[in-house]
Amino acid sequence: MSLLQGFPPVLPEHAHTLILGSMPGAASLSAGEYYAHPRNAFWPIMGALLAFDPALPYPQRVGQLRRHGFALWDVLGSCRRSGSLDTAIEASSMTPNPFAALLLEHPDLRRIFFNGSAAERIFRRHVLPGLQLPTDCRLQRLPSTSPAHAGLSFTAKLDAWRELLQ
Repeated sequence: MSLLQGFPPVLPEHAHTLILGSMPGAASLSAGEYYAHPRNAFWPIMGALLAFDPALPYPQRVGQLRRHGFALWDVLGSCRRSGSLDTAIEASSMTPNPFAALLLEHPDLRRIFFNGSAAERIFRRHVLPGLQLPTDCRLQRLPSTSPAHAGLSFTAKLDAWRELLQ
């Protein structure tokens, strides 16, 4: 099993909110784009929340996130995994991204939202213990936009993701 490398962050200069996934899936890694799987609800949700067409070319979708102050990254910078499921990540291979440096360079980031429970669990276990977060920093899990998380309808996911606008 080869070592998978994640992407650099989408990081506007004055980001206020960081959205974290666990690690890009196979479709995303192949395309070189966050949330590239055609059934992933991330872009349709963000399009609905920020009033842009989720079918825009990738650079324009990313531009919409930047324009609204949303940063996008993954908890893991690298790991070994067969397939795309978070449950297939080899625990001993997890290397988190450098969050301490990111937060020092971007002091306006005061909200961290997790795209699903795996991102939150990995962050809390492998990142948070060594991280000094500002006391007013908000951490919140949102339902996964992954097509593997079929327990919620698109509408229910969209309603939960409205927290980003609060």
